[in-house]
Amino acid sequence: MTKHISKKAVIATLIAGLGFSSCTKKFDKINTNPDKPSTAASEWLATNILTSVTSKDISQGTGFRQPFTLGKYISWTELMSEYQYNKLTRVDFARLLVLRDVDPMIKNASTADLKNTFEGFGHFIRAWQFFQTTMQVGDIPYSQAIQGSSGVIKAKYDTQKDVFLGILNELDQADQLLSKGVNFTGDFIYQGNVDKWRRLANSFQLYVLINLYKKTTDKDLDVINRFKAVAARPLMRDFNDNFAVTYTASAGYCYPWSSTPAQINSFLDYPVLSSYLLDPMKASQDKRLFYMAEPSPAQISAGKTASDYNAYLGIDPADELGTIVTNKKAGNSCAVNKRYEELFNAEPVGLLNYWDVQFILAEAAVRGWITGTDAQTYYANGIKSHMNFLVKYTPASYAHGMVMDDAYINAFPATVTLAGTAENQIKQIITQKYIAGFFQNSDFNAWYENRRTGYPAFTLKAATNMNTPANAMPVRWMYPQKELDYNSDNVNSAVNAQYGGFDDANQIMWLLK
Repeated sequence: MTKHISKKAVIATLIAGLGFSSCTKKFDKINTNPDKPSTAASEWLATNILTSVTSKDISQGTGFRQPFTLGKYISWTELMSEYQYNKLTRVDFARLLVLRDVDPMIKNASTADLKNTFEGFGHFIRAWQFFQTTMQVGDIPYSQAIQGSSGVIKAKYDTQKDVFLGILNELDQADQLLSKGVNFTGDFIYQGNVDKWRRLANSFQLYVLINLYKKTTDKDLDVINRFKAVAARPLMRDFNDNFAVTYTASAGYCYPWSSTPAQINSFLDYPVLSSYLLDPMKASQDKRLFYMAEPSPAQISAGKTASDYNAYLGIDPADELGTIVTNKKAGNSCAVNKRYEELFNAEPVGLLNYWDVQFILAEAAVRGWITGTDAQTYYANGIKSHMNFLVKYTPASYAHGMVMDDAYINAFPATVTLAGTAENQIKQIITQKYIAGFFQNSDFNAWYENRRTGYPAFTLKAATNMNTPANAMPVRWMYPQKELDYNSDNVNSAVNAQYGGFDDANQIMWLLK
């Protein structure tokens, strides 16, 4: 039944409202401290944004291992892990909320040069967050996203192509603005070095473009020419330019997998390393194996030494959990290297690393997108950089007597030299990128590479696969429940346009077609 409100009641309510507003204005005026800033400093907002995008996104403990479970680096022996067995459910768009701080960060800049810096930084952050979001589901809100203050409560969805065009354009703007910017405070990644931020923005654009390798005929995207142009810009120069978080001995700021007096990790006993990670290193006599793994207890008991490649046994994450647990109890599996557990600063965790960029350039050279430097050079640079990184951050006592010296590092790439067809060379590149991605690249990079290229070739077993149908790997997450609850018209329109009305894990997004 509709309730009728009398004219007197309405007038009384309005008067009360006006009175409250008047009193509130007086209260605000009386209680405003003229010596206290009423707006947040750009530097403080930059720190908040950066924390959200890096430290909070990387997570701690069992949250930290999730991308590496989905990427088949490890098997999880505590219980059935959905990611290990390929179950993708609904995501959320929470990572976009931090973008509300971008506009005020730019607006509050104290000088024109700083405004260039913060605007360029803001474009990079927006591109990063929108990229991570669209990679999970397909079409997303972009042009109307984060505009609640302008009255846009239910944002429309942009096509994935338009989202990628927007991302690429924002990264171009980031390059231009950062080239005119100045160093700033509030940055715990690069200590405000604007040149390093510019190099990151360009390096990230290469990563975005390599994911568009199926779209090279699209004239709007112009993928190959864009790639050539960006590859000629300032890029990451070595692993000191990694987009990485460095850890300290304080609770909440320790290495995510460590268990020290400052930070306890209750999940150390559950991961065992996969054959996808260990077998390629065993086959090529790659000493990085000894920096990443502990030997199989059963193999040590049988007389092998920790410096013997054959002492390391990988598990197939597609095996039944009971089989994996049985092998673990029998000592026929490998734990992660103790340094990840015992050192509060085991190594910086990178979200995009110099070696990733070198492998991207190697793939682009194989595909014929760029010329001048051969693919083998980029490929070797990526391998050597990762090896040098491990040596820098790993005390020799954790290398099981197999320390990598300069001579070994410089000679190793020739032992896995690129060879054969273009497809085989891409397989080799992705294999090395996969190895270097262990406990790095926590935004599901390895799984995206497998989805994009098929490498490494993960085993699919219908008996353990939690995807439906059981004979197929999932290819995407599903849209957030909150979008279905509060923005149903727009999300349903996107699902209908992309997937014929079916919002499930097997629908092929535009990027993959």
